[in-house]
Amino acid sequence: MPTPHATRTAMPETTPAGTIPPTPRHVPLAEQTRDGLVESVHYGSLIAVGPDGETLLQAGDPDAAFYPRSSLKPLQAVAMVRAGLKLPENLLALTAASHSGAAMHLDGAARILEMHGLDKSALENSTDLPYGIAEREAWLRSGGEPTQLAQNCSGKHASMAATCVINGWPVQGYLHPEHPLQVLVKDTITELTGEDALAVSTDGCGTPLFAHSLHGMARAYGRMAAADSTEAEGQVAHAMRAFPEMVAGEGRDVTAIMRTVPGLLAKDGFEGLQLIGLRNGTGIAIKISDGADRARMPVTVRVLEELGLDGGQLATLASPPVLGGGHPVGVLRAANFLASN
Repeated sequence: MPTPHATRTAMPETTPAGTIPPTPRHVPLAEQTRDGLVESVHYGSLIAVGPDGETLLQAGDPDAAFYPRSSLKPLQAVAMVRAGLKLPENLLALTAASHSGAAMHLDGAARILEMHGLDKSALENSTDLPYGIAEREAWLRSGGEPTQLAQNCSGKHASMAATCVINGWPVQGYLHPEHPLQVLVKDTITELTGEDALAVSTDGCGTPLFAHSLHGMARAYGRMAAADSTEAEGQVAHAMRAFPEMVAGEGRDVTAIMRTVPGLLAKDGFEGLQLIGLRNGTGIAIKISDGADRARMPVTVRVLEELGLDGGQLATLASPPVLGGGHPVGVLRAANFLASN
């Protein structure tokens, strides 16, 4: 019998050309207070899916299509491992990373290329400064300029080029949607999410980007987190958990939450995305509708607490206080988004 993960979720029909797609039915997920008054509200949607495919909790519109952005990287890494990519675990974690641009990240991406007879000229991602604040400041102080290696997706791109070498595919043009690598990536994402992509675009780094639902993405992360180490999904998940500093970087909340909660798999994405997988096969997907990065973690912690994780264990991940004159006068907190569900 097929596993629950293999069940396809019906997606909305494609929007006719020239029409405006419906706005997702987001609800308040986070709010910032100042001296007892709610000052700002962040809307969004979320879902937690159990190992058997059951919905454990949800808010907003988790079946609406959205672009998962960098939260697709672990799924892309699974496709590459299935295609023969073999790396030390720290470099496999870097393959799934939105790294901060520390020396270990840049050296790691360069090492992936070198292992496969390539150099940085093989990279086809966009150029950028390091993503981490401290890393970017240090880079600029040393006279650094935007490069492809410093861009936060360089680990993924180095591995994409390496996968082409392994399979005898052309390295040049590896980002083209019809390239064998990208066809494999698309098919793998479809399998793991249980959904066909509703739309296709281009991510900031130049990689083909597929629209899916929070429901499908949560299913994929639950599957990865529970997978055995003999499977590509399990290999990627284990590498990310073993080297969380390679997935993001020091001072980044994704690295911190994987260090804090044993067995937890985490990946963020631009435009307010947080994906979580738990060892028991539970998957969580969160989208902050306005793209605000600051709202991800309060909502994530609230969902994990609702699912029975130790709140004290997660307290260190709470958002910093809202200040007035240098003193705490408020807080950024999760809204009561489960009250209407």
